[in-house]
Amino acid sequence: MVESRHRGHLVAVDSKGRIIYSLGDPGAVTFWRSAAKPLQALPLVEEGGIEYFGLTAQELAVICSSHGGETEHIQAVTSILRKIGLTEDALECGPAAPMNGSAARSLLRNNKPFLPVHNPCSGKHSGMLALCQLKGWPVKGYYQAGHPVQQTILKTISETTNYKEDEIKLGIDGCGVPVYWLPILNMAIAFSSLSLPPETTVASRKRALQQICDAMTSQPFFVAGTNRLDTILMEVTGGRLVAKLGSESVYCVGLKNSGMALCLKIEDGGYRALAPAVIQALVKLGWLTEEEVSRIRSKIRLTITNHRGEAIGSLDASAAFYK
Repeated sequence: MVESRHRGHLVAVDSKGRIIYSLGDPGAVTFWRSAAKPLQALPLVEEGGIEYFGLTAQELAVICSSHGGETEHIQAVTSILRKIGLTEDALECGPAAPMNGSAARSLLRNNKPFLPVHNPCSGKHSGMLALCQLKGWPVKGYYQAGHPVQQTILKTISETTNYKEDEIKLGIDGCGVPVYWLPILNMAIAFSSLSLPPETTVASRKRALQQICDAMTSQPFFVAGTNRLDTILMEVTGGRLVAKLGSESVYCVGLKNSGMALCLKIEDGGYRALAPAVIQALVKLGWLTEEEVSRIRSKIRLTITNHRGEAIGSLDASAAFYK
């Protein structure tokens, strides 16, 4: 008995950007949201910012993250700010409760306020500030669309998605920076280049893409955190997958060293349908082993329980995935 349904769109591509699998509309357009973060980090890495500031793989991973605000995440963000010669006051992402419930409750119990550093986007913002410091651009207003940082990132987004810059419509993300309105097909193409840069990619960009992918897959906890799908997928597969969530239930996954990637969007923006759909899509594409699926399912809550703790239902992907 099906009580509720969530509609969505999915597209997977190969290393040439050709569609290898789709459900719904592969050309569906939406905001990329935080699933774009690995590509937003690309200018900093490509310009040599990681080496210049002595940033670690954990710190690069948190720049690409929607972190949970756990202790290790906060330490990584504050370390980046210290290394680039700034303080937390420079963050313009706005204060937010940590995504991790335990971290949020700990702050409340100790009568401590939610700060910008707790914002899941503070890592991305610290990376943008690092690019300002590297290039000698003003820090003030770095989050605004007209600032050199955002103009540089927009150009990079256009290049990696194979989508014309003047056709990318902009919105404002939850943390204040521009967010990109694109077909999910082009988002998948960008993640294809993240998993395996095309042969035609210039050497500096190829190295930067590989550096970002390696940081995310070697330090998956810093991309999301405890009991988060991104972290679980990368941990269970030993870094064979590179994965990133975006708000309003947009999701990108790349199969490392293959150039294959997918993007999925749940129409109503709800997260309840996301994990079942992502997991079953990865099964359909053959990117997960049976043992990995079992381990992932044991870590992701897909069973619906009542207040007595009794199992009364489950979350599952549509029959379309099984055809």
